Amino acid sequence: MTVELQHIRAARERIAGKVERTPIVLSQSLSDRAGHSVYLKLEHHQTTGAFKLRGASNAIAALSSEQKSRGVVAASTGNHGRALAHAAKLEGMRAVICMSKLVPENKLDAIRRLGAEVRIIGNSQDDAQQEVDRLVGEEGLVMLPPFDHPDIIAGQGTLGLEIMEQVTGATAVLVPLSGGGLASGVAAAVKSMSPNTKVIGISMARGAAMKASLDTGRPVQVEELPTLADSLGGGIGLDNQLTFAMCRDLLDDVVLLSEDQIAAGIRHAYEDEREIVEGAGAVGIGALLAGKIKAIGPVVLILSGRNIDMNLHRRIVCGDHSLTERAA
Repeated sequence: MTVELQHIRAARERIAGKVERTPIVLSQSLSDRAGHSVYLKLEHHQTTGAFKLRGASNAIAALSSEQKSRGVVAASTGNHGRALAHAAKLEGMRAVICMSKLVPENKLDAIRRLGAEVRIIGNSQDDAQQEVDRLVGEEGLVMLPPFDHPDIIAGQGTLGLEIMEQVTGATAVLVPLSGGGLASGVAAAVKSMSPNTKVIGISMARGAAMKASLDTGRPVQVEELPTLADSLGGGIGLDNQLTFAMCRDLLDDVVLLSEDQIAAGIRHAYEDEREIVEGAGAVGIGALLAGKIKAIGPVVLILSGRNIDMNLHRRIVCGDHSLTERAA
């Protein structure tokens, strides 16, 4: 089982009018540094502040009337929960979002404001998933996971369609990598339309579950650790059905960043691009600044989200090194 270009194109039709076609801009500062064109896909301008709305909207639109009447439930590190809450609210549906104690308070508040029920369970996304499984079994809610679901992946893949339409001749696309829903969807779209374009996953060095799984050759658990790229935390599921195989087969490389490099990406986005992005949204910039990307032509960086606590953002852009020293 996999997600292909036809599924992604069908998803685009299904979510038309429910999500934004986000802009793409040339970064002069990064282009000058890299020696070639560098484009920023401003997905953090999406309605809920992150790419997750694409997959959530597609998955909910694909539900039957009977399934919609039961409501939906998911584990989340924040952005998927917010997207699912938004999409469910538009349909008048019940939504329950289960999260760990590591999810920042600003993301919890945003989900609550959309009318979803929030449940804080344990210290990891795997702990939160246990509550999801209970609610599915005891209350009959429909589980829409944050990444390992064909409709979620197809929805995220619409971002890849837009990139290929907006930038001619891209040699590489840098994609934030966590559970792999975004990376596998974007890679499926990009590779189908331009097989020679490299798709590179970018994650943090602290607790990168997909990278550890790819290195091992099968899904594995890793310790979930505090990181500035909190949206990239969590496991990929030991029974992963889709994203592990798709990332294994479609990604050209995976790059890991230190906390200092993530912070540098956040600062650059603010100071040079005039954009506020969260840690996960800044990893492409961080990888380029750190010299970890080798390319000879146009490169596209996906700024995947902006839902950062603004007090934390202020400390990062002001150079508070205690944040990265504590995480190291």
